[in-house]
Amino acid sequence: MKLKIMTLCLGIVCIAGCKQTDEGITIVSNEGLKKVDVLYDGKLFTSYIYPDDLEKPVLYPIYTANGTLITRGFPRAPRPNERIDHPHHVGLWFNFGDVNGLDFWNNSYAIPAEQKPNFGSIRHRSIASIHDGKEEGSLTTLSDWLDSNGKKLLNDETKYVFTGKGDLRIIEHITTLTAQQDTVVFTDNKEGLIGIRVDRAFEEPSTQPELFLDSNGNRTDVPAMNNEGVNGVYRNSEGIEKGAVWGKPTQWVSLSAEKEGEAITIAILDHKNNPGYPAHSHARGYGLFATNNLGSQVFEPNAAKFVLTLSPGKSVTFKHLIVVKTNGYLTDEALNKLSQEFFTR
Repeated sequence: MKLKIMTLCLGIVCIAGCKQTDEGITIVSNEGLKKVDVLYDGKLFTSYIYPDDLEKPVLYPIYTANGTLITRGFPRAPRPNERIDHPHHVGLWFNFGDVNGLDFWNNSYAIPAEQKPNFGSIRHRSIASIHDGKEEGSLTTLSDWLDSNGKKLLNDETKYVFTGKGDLRIIEHITTLTAQQDTVVFTDNKEGLIGIRVDRAFEEPSTQPELFLDSNGNRTDVPAMNNEGVNGVYRNSEGIEKGAVWGKPTQWVSLSAEKEGEAITIAILDHKNNPGYPAHSHARGYGLFATNNLGSQVFEPNAAKFVLTLSPGKSVTFKHLIVVKTNGYLTDEALNKLSQEFFTR
C-alpha cells in the first residue's frame, strides 16, 4: 500500500510535498490533518476528513467541476445566511439512527453528556488503500462503529470510487459492515442511511418556521429565512417532485438548483442489490438530502417493519452512487441510464 503524505494541501495550492498533477484523479493523504484530499485535474473535489471532534468520518466539502460549493459550511466553516440547525449534518456521511438501540445519526458535539450513552460514534481506524488514475481513483477506509463505552459493534470498510469527466463528478460509495462479538440489529428508523447536507441555494423556498424531532424526541426549531437565491427542486425516478419525494421508495432522487449562475444537479442512486431496495427518500426542503434503505414502516405506516440482523462475523454491503452535474441539469433519461449502468457493477 502506497500512501502519499503531505504537510499541507489547500485546493490547488500545494506546499511541502503535495503531489501536483493537471490530469486525472489524484488522492493525497495527510495524517497530521486527519484528511485525504481528492483532486480532479489538480483541483480539489472533496476531502475525506476524520477529526476528533466529529462523530463519524465524512466527505467535506464537495465542489462541482467548476469549483462551486454544494455542501453547507456550518458547523465547520459557517457562511453568511445559512441555517445552523442539525449540527450532525456535515458534508456527505453514512450511518443510521437505531443500531442495537443506539443513535449514530444524530450524534454531535451538541448532545449533552448525560445523553451520550444513547448514541454511537464511528471512528476512523486506517486507510486500507489509495489508487490514482487518469479515468478513475479510489480510496478505501477502515472504521469502527462504537457504543458510548468504546465497545466495537461493527467493522466498517468503505470504498470510494471517483470518476467523471467534464461537467460530471461521480462517487461510488460502497460500505461493508461486519458484526463483531455481538449480534447487531438495525431497526426501522427514518434517520439514515447515506446523506448530504447541501448549500443554501439547494434548499426549497420556505416562508414558515419548522419543527423537527429526532428518533429520541429531541426538538430542532428551523426558523423561516430569507429565500433570496434559494431554488432547489427535488425529483425522483417516478416523477414526484419537491417535498412530496419524502418517504417515497424510489430508484433515485435528484436535487437541482441554480447557484451563482450555475445550473447544478446532485443525485443519489440506490443499487438494486441493497437491502431494502428501493430505498425510501429522507430528503427535506431545509437542505438534508438522504436515502434510507433501512426505514420502511416509519415512512409507510401500513408497510412491514424493517429489521436487519447481523450475527457475529456476518456482513452486509450497501452501494450508492452520488452524481454532481454542472453547466446544465441532469435529465430523467440521463439518470435512468446512469442507474442501469450502476446496476451492472
